[in-house]
Amino acid sequence: MLRSVLALLTVAASALGQERLTLEDAVRRAIARNPTALIAEQEIRRAEGLLREARAPSLPFLSANGTGTRLDSSRTSSGTTLVARESIAANATLSLPLFAPQRWLAWAHAGEQVDIARTSLEDARRTVAVATARAYLAVMAQHRLVQITTQARDSARAHRDDAHARFEVGSGNRLDEVRAGQELAGDESQLALAEANLVRAREALGVLVASDGPVEVEEQVALAAPPAPADALRDAEENRPDVRASQQRSEAARKVLRDSWADYLPLLSAVVQPFYNSPATVTQPTTGWQAQLILTIPLYDGGTRYGLRRERSALYEESKAQLEGLLRQARSDVRGSFEAVQRADQSVRSARQAARLAHDALDMTMLAYREGATNDLEVVDAARTARDADVAALVAEDTARQARIDLLSASGRFP
Repeated sequence: MLRSVLALLTVAASALGQERLTLEDAVRRAIARNPTALIAEQEIRRAEGLLREARAPSLPFLSANGTGTRLDSSRTSSGTTLVARESIAANATLSLPLFAPQRWLAWAHAGEQVDIARTSLEDARRTVAVATARAYLAVMAQHRLVQITTQARDSARAHRDDAHARFEVGSGNRLDEVRAGQELAGDESQLALAEANLVRAREALGVLVASDGPVEVEEQVALAAPPAPADALRDAEENRPDVRASQQRSEAARKVLRDSWADYLPLLSAVVQPFYNSPATVTQPTTGWQAQLILTIPLYDGGTRYGLRRERSALYEESKAQLEGLLRQARSDVRGSFEAVQRADQSVRSARQAARLAHDALDMTMLAYREGATNDLEVVDAARTARDADVAALVAEDTARQARIDLLSASGRFP
């Protein structure tokens, strides 16, 4: 019955131009198109740009300058021209860092930030994938709820028609017909609400997968088998992108703190400058070059280096605390998810049994009602109980699927 209802809904969705995706396709598209994942990709590019900025001071720097000068008159002394009225000067400057440990270490630290950005992209994709899977399962659950409510509405309509026929031939009463009509109206109201929620769920899924409209789902979803508890705990500590990113941040902060000694070292640079002057002067020939070795020794900077070391130490301690908290949370997520899966499976079995029994009770009540052995109130009560049992089974099934998604995500195995 569920497959037939989903098939009809799929036909209607196709008529309205709605896409239909599998769970794998929805997750793949969300990872590729969702703004959260796209922003994380741009963060990698930004980190690579910062790496280039940090690397630049460690590489040679070449620049060229040109100057044209016109004076009001030549500068002469004893008939000798010292400075011509018009002159042109040009030079090129090549600066090469020979010993620059601060710059080299900044280059290395910036490279580590690129690795962190790549791992953060994996974490962003994981977050998007989990949200997409949840939205996908929500659409499935809403489909099932529409089916349950439709069946309840149809049963209520049949009961109303039966009560009306009984009243017409004089074997029933007006009160039974009114009660049956009230039950039908209530089921129609719930059906309209369920259909509206289904539309919203499709739209929410469409937003996550970056579609221009609502998205339809497949009728079956195959989730990966959950890992063993020990494997899940190990994977949570080793494979989860958020844990790995936090570990990388902590290690990067430790290296930055460790390398604070470089702030106290000198900087040695070589500068080579060829030049051209026209006209030549007494002190400047037409062409030539000069070279310099520049040694910069930091003696006193007002306490900047001590402040930087204190800041780096605080950042490292913060990163360690964040990593410890995240590892503790990851282990808790795995343990809690395992317990939730077990309890959810038990709930599904019990809820399905309760739904079967409720429908058996409804069938027996309807049979007794047609034989005149019971009244209309018991029929209405049995119908409501059966509908509520179906909804409870639906909620249990959806909770079980969601719990498996949580377990796979907590152990770093989804997507």
